Amino acid sequence: MRQKLYDKLVNQVPGIRQRYQERRRNTRGAGRIASWCALAGWNISYHILGKKKKFEQGCVHADERIKWDVTRSESEADTRISPKALADRLGRFDVISFDVFDTLVFRPFSRPSDLFFETGRRLGYPDFERIRREGEEKARERKFRKSHSREVSLEEIWELMERETGIPAEPGRKTEWECELEFCFGNPYMLEVTRLLRKKGKKLIIASDMYLGQEYIRCLLEKCGYPPFDHYFVSCDCGVSKGDKGLFARIKSGYGGKCTYAHVGDNRYGDGKMAKEAGFTPFLYPNVNEAGAPYRSRNMSAVTGSMYRGIVNSWLHNGNRIFSREYELGFVYGGLFVTGYCQFIRRCVRERQIDKVLFLSRDGDILKQAYELLYPGENTAYAYWSRKAGTILCAGYFKYDYFRRFLYHKVNQSYTLGAVFSSMKLSDMLDEFCREYSRSRTCTLSEATAKECRIFFMKNWERVLAHYKEGSEAGCRYYGKLLDGCRSALAADIGWAGSGAISLQYLAGHVWNLDCRIMGAVAGTNSAHNAEPDASEGFLQEGTLVSYLYSQRHNRDLWKFHDPGAGHNLYLEQLLCSPTPAFEGFSFDQEGRVKLLFGKKDGNEKAMREIQQGILDFVKAWIRHFGGDGPLSEISGRDAYGPIMVMLGNKAYLKEIENFFRLSPNIE
Repeated sequence: MRQKLYDKLVNQVPGIRQRYQERRRNTRGAGRIASWCALAGWNISYHILGKKKKFEQGCVHADERIKWDVTRSESEADTRISPKALADRLGRFDVISFDVFDTLVFRPFSRPSDLFFETGRRLGYPDFERIRREGEEKARERKFRKSHSREVSLEEIWELMERETGIPAEPGRKTEWECELEFCFGNPYMLEVTRLLRKKGKKLIIASDMYLGQEYIRCLLEKCGYPPFDHYFVSCDCGVSKGDKGLFARIKSGYGGKCTYAHVGDNRYGDGKMAKEAGFTPFLYPNVNEAGAPYRSRNMSAVTGSMYRGIVNSWLHNGNRIFSREYELGFVYGGLFVTGYCQFIRRCVRERQIDKVLFLSRDGDILKQAYELLYPGENTAYAYWSRKAGTILCAGYFKYDYFRRFLYHKVNQSYTLGAVFSSMKLSDMLDEFCREYSRSRTCTLSEATAKECRIFFMKNWERVLAHYKEGSEAGCRYYGKLLDGCRSALAADIGWAGSGAISLQYLAGHVWNLDCRIMGAVAGTNSAHNAEPDASEGFLQEGTLVSYLYSQRHNRDLWKFHDPGAGHNLYLEQLLCSPTPAFEGFSFDQEGRVKLLFGKKDGNEKAMREIQQGILDFVKAWIRHFGGDGPLSEISGRDAYGPIMVMLGNKAYLKEIENFFRLSPNIE
């Protein structure tokens, strides 16, 4: 009966199952009741209220509609007193005790037990994370039956694990400890607090409810940058805990009743309520992952999602700094995306034996910076290119696209004929057109005038192409030098039809006669909501164009979700925005050297630099904790889109982005 009820309420609808299983993974104890209530609500919504679309077609992104106060940055909304202010308050006490995990020390995961995913991978043992959690609980129950104490050591846990799993205890215990030692890092806020307290000559001790004994804790803290503490009180060594007040009593018996005591920790019960009852003045340090949880994407894979949330939560919520909204846009929503996209580009380079990576301007600005952090010494170049330059230089072959971009995309948008001819670099032909069709320079482009322009240009097509000859020759020299000695290159851009790489492929092979094969990489393709969703399918099919986040061939849920009409392209372009001016084409100067032509700078330059700094800081954090390569560090396109989906799901936040970044789509 129980299984039938579970199948009916949970398994029957995929969207409900996804939500329930995700919620249960992140709840314990009394949290189960809230999960059951949520499950009942979802079933009522689906079966009775008829909101089926929410749980079927929309189940990918329905859980990402997260709301928060968009008028200030996330770190500003969770301010703590400064390290100096806390040290001054703590300095009034004789003895100050500190919790260890989630206070002095962080793991780069959103849940402590998620470290066991890596332990299990190294041991080659499936489902190890769950088994290890259950093993610890069984060891505590076993200990309680014997001695009425639930405090166990790592050795006792692994004694039971060996019997339950078949993994030999000693290599299992050693592997787990190596993971702790490798991944744990010092909380910068508390490193400063303890430094200031040591200058005051205070007694600093450890009070930890943990299965890692005193010597483990001492070693771990020193690795994380802390000098030795005066004493280490650990529950598994003492047989008592903070939760039963026994650990606090043990401390007071060692230092005497006349001393004044303070305790710092993140747990409201053990570090707060019980500390106070034991005669300690508690200073609660709110858990960074609990503080960041309301902002974070939940629709991600178990390991990468935990790694991402752990990095972001510990960086924004430790209390050491307050960041701007612009910075957080880059760190929170652009960082994982850029890191993963650079990894994807590197895999393409290796698999296709690419000689050089061309990061096309301007999106390639931050991509190249991140790529060089991840993979220093690689053969890369920041290559000046733009949709406008490519459209002009390829006009002789991609004539349809030429007229579509310069004429038909601008119909009824208040563009004057003067502006249109100038954009096409054909201003000297404007007067002739105006005389022939009885139009004025200030006449706005309509469907009728766009048709007249096309007829006029077609009639004078050789003259049109002659305007672009010098630019093509200069472009040939520029890319000839850039690709000298290369037999293959990869042109990386954000997307969406891959026109940058495709136009370079054509020019290099058919116009400039460069002996270099060029393929393209895009973050995402045209989606199901584009007017031309199949524009690049032939190139994607043959592999001369590859996509990271989604395409018709993979992550089709994202391909169906991503909507340029809702501004999704523009918001992703903002994540890769660059303070450099827009590139417009090539020419020669008076000495015959290649001259690069630029338009005016657009957007908020300060905001762009803040976004880029946020992205680069995330990349550095990822490298610091997980490296640039390796099985643990790889970020799938689906996971990289998870935080972006949260951003796109908050309309108020998108409005704020528009207001203070002052960015606009490239209509050229």
